[in-house]
Amino acid sequence: MKDLLELREKIDKVDKQIVALFEERMQISEDVAKYKIANGKKVFDKDRERSKLETLKGLADNDFNRHGIEELFQQIMSMSRKLQYQLLTENGAAGRLPFIAVDDIERENIRVVYQGVEGAYSHAAMREYFGKDVNCFHVKKWRDAMEAIAEGAADYAVLPIENSSAGIVADNYDLLVNFENYIVGEQIIKCEHALLGLPGTKLEDIRTVYSHQQALSQCEEYLDQHREWQQIPYDNTARAAKKVAEEKDPSQAAIGSKFAAEYFGLEILAEHVYYNEANSTRFIIVTNQRIFRRDATKISICFEVPHHSGALYNILSHFIYNNLNMNKIESRPIPGRNWEYRFFVDFDGNLNDSAVKNALRGIREEATNMKILGNY
Repeated sequence: MKDLLELREKIDKVDKQIVALFEERMQISEDVAKYKIANGKKVFDKDRERSKLETLKGLADNDFNRHGIEELFQQIMSMSRKLQYQLLTENGAAGRLPFIAVDDIERENIRVVYQGVEGAYSHAAMREYFGKDVNCFHVKKWRDAMEAIAEGAADYAVLPIENSSAGIVADNYDLLVNFENYIVGEQIIKCEHALLGLPGTKLEDIRTVYSHQQALSQCEEYLDQHREWQQIPYDNTARAAKKVAEEKDPSQAAIGSKFAAEYFGLEILAEHVYYNEANSTRFIIVTNQRIFRRDATKISICFEVPHHSGALYNILSHFIYNNLNMNKIESRPIPGRNWEYRFFVDFDGNLNDSAVKNALRGIREEATNMKILGNY
């Protein structure tokens, strides 16, 4: 039996040869990129790569090696493409992204739409982002808000996209795909439930508490201390607060936000009846204009990939190669295509960054579909 040290020396020798051959291949790839730049050719040739892989697999002696050769050369070809994308970007051949950089979004003489009712968390997010004096209106459904900005009835929409406890608002992810609307900002609102009542109300006056069923459940520990109170579910926390304010019955109270108390003129009878530092909702600010702030630091995209092994890995490798930090990835089923999914990714960056342009070009060429949802 050969000595292990001798075998390792042989592996080292072969590895050096592989490195030398890899560098030679990448130099040829650089020459290929220069040719494509000069002649306006695309980097990714799917049919050529598939044919090449089949030829290389045929050179292997057994099934295990054939699989290994396929995986190895998929990676080598992927690295070659990334080098070519990089050279295209450096030579100004990456093309312009269809977004316009602005110093800030418009905040005067605008109209904003939000889904929900006055006093709700979405209303609070809108006021926090645009200020108290903004011209605004509310609609019943999220789709109504997206249609309002698509049709020009509003300049911006405020929509919930994610709750830190409950997860994503899946319908709004789908709406971002279905409409040519784009994210230009975000606002995070902490969900801090309080007990609200008419000014001067004392706890001993209360007989009935109204709120959304979820809020009542979240405040169960506090409400258990007052079992004499009847708990009545309401369609949402803001409407419950509005009911208490309008009916002016001191025996009624509501569980809702501090914002709802301020908006409807109620008094906070008890704070933090449910307070979870981790429970926050992220709202997105959406418009029908393809714009982004020059100081934007987060990019959202969505894409579909070919339905075969390694396809998602190849797409995500563009973030690694370009040293871009990916913050999150979500998937949603594609309607009408069973077991196929659309992926949503948030990552750090600005559309003016060369690394971002390089990554997006690679993803756009290799994904089935890709859409930039916004830079904010």
